[in-house]
Amino acid sequence: MNPTLKLWRKLSAYPAGKQLFSKGVCFKAPYFATIKPVFEELETGYAVVRIKEHRSIHNHIGSVHAIAMCNLAEIAAGVVSEASMPSGMRWIPAGMTVRYLGSAKGILRGYATMREIVPGEKGAVPVKVEVKNAVGNVVFDAEISMYISPKK
Repeated sequence: MNPTLKLWRKLSAYPAGKQLFSKGVCFKAPYFATIKPVFEELETGYAVVRIKEHRSIHNHIGSVHAIAMCNLAEIAAGVVSEASMPSGMRWIPAGMTVRYLGSAKGILRGYATMREIVPGEKGAVPVKVEVKNAVGNVVFDAEISMYISPKK
Protein backbone atom coordinates (compact mmCIF):
# COMPACT_ATOMS: atom_id res chain seq x y z
CA MET A 1 0.00 0.00 0.00
CA ASN A 2 1.07 3.58 -0.66
CA PRO A 3 2.87 4.90 2.49
CA THR A 4 0.90 8.18 2.61
CA LEU A 5 -2.41 6.35 2.36
CA LYS A 6 -1.25 3.83 4.95
CA LEU A 7 -0.36 6.65 7.38
CA TRP A 8 -3.71 8.37 6.74
CA ARG A 9 -5.65 5.18 7.45
CA LYS A 10 -3.71 4.56 10.64
CA LEU A 11 -4.01 8.12 12.01
CA SER A 12 -7.55 8.92 10.87
CA ALA A 13 -8.89 6.04 12.96
CA TYR A 14 -8.09 8.03 16.14
CA PRO A 15 -10.07 11.01 17.51
CA ALA A 16 -7.42 13.63 16.71
CA GLY A 17 -5.77 11.64 13.93
CA LYS A 18 -7.05 13.72 11.02
CA GLN A 19 -5.74 16.90 12.64
CA LEU A 20 -2.38 15.21 13.36
CA PHE A 21 -2.09 14.04 9.74
CA SER A 22 -2.96 17.56 8.53
CA LYS A 23 -0.36 19.14 10.82
CA GLY A 24 2.20 16.66 9.51
CA VAL A 25 1.49 17.73 5.93
CA CYS A 26 1.93 21.36 6.99
CA PHE A 27 5.19 20.50 8.76
CA LYS A 28 6.50 19.02 5.50
CA ALA A 29 5.21 22.02 3.46
CA PRO A 30 4.94 24.90 6.00
CA TYR A 31 3.30 27.47 3.70
CA PHE A 32 0.04 25.49 3.76
CA ALA A 33 -0.31 26.13 7.50
CA THR A 34 -1.51 29.65 6.65
CA ILE A 35 -4.93 28.25 5.70
CA LYS A 36 -5.13 25.77 8.63
CA PRO A 37 -6.28 22.80 6.51
CA VAL A 38 -7.83 19.64 7.94
CA PHE A 39 -8.04 16.52 5.81
CA GLU A 40 -11.44 14.87 6.15
CA GLU A 41 -11.13 12.09 3.55
CA LEU A 42 -8.27 10.55 1.60
CA GLU A 43 -8.34 7.62 -0.79
CA THR A 44 -6.58 6.74 -4.01
CA GLY A 45 -7.82 9.37 -6.47
CA TYR A 46 -9.92 11.35 -3.97
CA ALA A 47 -9.40 13.82 -1.11
CA VAL A 48 -11.50 16.26 0.89
CA VAL A 49 -9.81 19.10 2.79
CA ARG A 50 -11.61 21.64 4.99
CA ILE A 51 -10.65 25.18 5.90
CA LYS A 52 -12.50 27.72 8.00
CA GLU A 53 -12.75 31.38 7.14
CA HIS A 54 -10.61 33.50 9.45
CA ARG A 55 -9.34 37.05 9.27
CA SER A 56 -5.77 36.22 8.23
CA ILE A 57 -7.01 34.75 4.92
CA HIS A 58 -9.49 37.53 4.11
CA ASN A 59 -9.32 39.76 1.08
CA HIS A 60 -10.27 43.45 1.06
CA ILE A 61 -14.02 42.66 0.83
CA GLY A 62 -14.12 40.34 3.84
CA SER A 63 -14.31 36.95 2.13
CA VAL A 64 -11.68 34.22 1.76
CA HIS A 65 -8.88 35.44 -0.50
CA ALA A 66 -8.54 33.85 -3.93
CA ILE A 67 -4.98 32.74 -3.22
CA ALA A 68 -6.09 31.01 0.00
CA MET A 69 -8.43 28.96 -2.19
CA CYS A 70 -5.53 28.27 -4.57
CA ASN A 71 -3.60 26.99 -1.55
CA LEU A 72 -6.55 24.78 -0.58
CA ALA A 73 -6.68 23.40 -4.12
CA GLU A 74 -2.93 22.78 -4.22
CA ILE A 75 -2.74 20.97 -0.87
CA ALA A 76 -5.71 18.77 -1.78
CA ALA A 77 -4.26 18.00 -5.22
CA GLY A 78 -0.76 17.41 -3.90
CA VAL A 79 -1.74 15.01 -1.15
CA VAL A 80 -4.18 13.09 -3.35
CA SER A 81 -1.36 12.80 -5.90
CA GLU A 82 1.04 11.53 -3.25
CA ALA A 83 -1.53 9.06 -1.91
CA SER A 84 -2.28 7.84 -5.43
CA MET A 85 1.29 7.30 -6.66
CA PRO A 86 2.28 3.70 -7.32
CA SER A 87 5.60 2.57 -5.91
CA GLY A 88 8.55 3.96 -7.84
CA MET A 89 6.64 6.98 -9.19
CA ARG A 90 6.86 10.69 -8.42
CA TRP A 91 4.90 13.87 -9.17
CA ILE A 92 5.38 17.62 -9.30
CA PRO A 93 2.87 20.40 -10.08
CA ALA A 94 3.31 21.72 -13.62
CA GLY A 95 0.53 24.30 -13.80
CA MET A 96 -2.80 25.43 -12.42
CA THR A 97 -5.91 26.92 -14.01
CA VAL A 98 -8.48 28.42 -11.63
CA ARG A 99 -11.91 30.02 -11.74
CA TYR A 100 -13.40 32.19 -9.03
CA LEU A 101 -17.13 31.50 -9.06
CA GLY A 102 -18.54 33.16 -5.97
CA SER A 103 -17.89 34.80 -2.64
CA ALA A 104 -16.17 32.34 -0.30
CA LYS A 105 -17.37 32.58 3.30
CA GLY A 106 -17.52 30.27 6.30
CA ILE A 107 -16.38 26.66 6.15
CA LEU A 108 -15.00 25.64 2.75
CA ARG A 109 -14.16 22.18 1.49
CA GLY A 110 -11.87 21.30 -1.38
CA TYR A 111 -12.78 18.10 -3.23
CA ALA A 112 -9.87 16.75 -5.29
CA THR A 113 -10.17 13.96 -7.85
CA MET A 114 -7.71 12.32 -10.20
CA ARG A 115 -7.63 9.23 -12.35
CA GLU A 116 -5.64 6.10 -11.58
CA ILE A 117 -1.93 6.33 -12.28
CA VAL A 118 -0.35 3.52 -14.30
CA PRO A 119 3.06 2.37 -12.98
CA GLY A 120 5.79 3.59 -15.32
CA GLU A 121 3.56 6.26 -16.89
CA LYS A 122 5.15 9.60 -17.74
CA GLY A 123 3.40 12.91 -18.51
CA ALA A 124 0.80 15.39 -17.31
CA VAL A 125 -2.15 14.18 -15.27
CA PRO A 126 -4.96 16.60 -14.37
CA VAL A 127 -6.23 16.84 -10.80
CA LYS A 128 -9.59 18.58 -10.55
CA VAL A 129 -10.52 20.46 -7.37
CA GLU A 130 -13.87 22.01 -6.51
CA VAL A 131 -14.17 24.27 -3.48
CA LYS A 132 -17.66 24.33 -2.01
CA ASN A 133 -19.19 26.43 0.75
CA ALA A 134 -21.22 25.02 3.65
CA VAL A 135 -24.42 24.82 1.57
CA GLY A 136 -22.69 22.98 -1.28
CA ASN A 137 -22.27 25.81 -3.79
CA VAL A 138 -19.07 25.70 -5.84
CA VAL A 139 -17.25 29.01 -5.19
CA PHE A 140 -13.95 28.10 -6.88
CA ASP A 141 -12.58 25.38 -9.09
CA ALA A 142 -9.15 24.45 -10.32
CA GLU A 143 -7.37 22.02 -12.56
CA ILE A 144 -3.82 21.31 -11.49
CA SER A 145 -1.57 19.58 -13.98
CA MET A 146 0.72 17.11 -12.20
CA TYR A 147 3.74 15.87 -14.10
CA ILE A 148 4.29 12.25 -13.17
CA SER A 149 7.25 10.04 -13.96
CA PRO A 150 9.16 7.04 -12.67
CA LYS A 151 11.74 7.82 -9.98
CA LYS A 152 15.30 7.63 -11.27
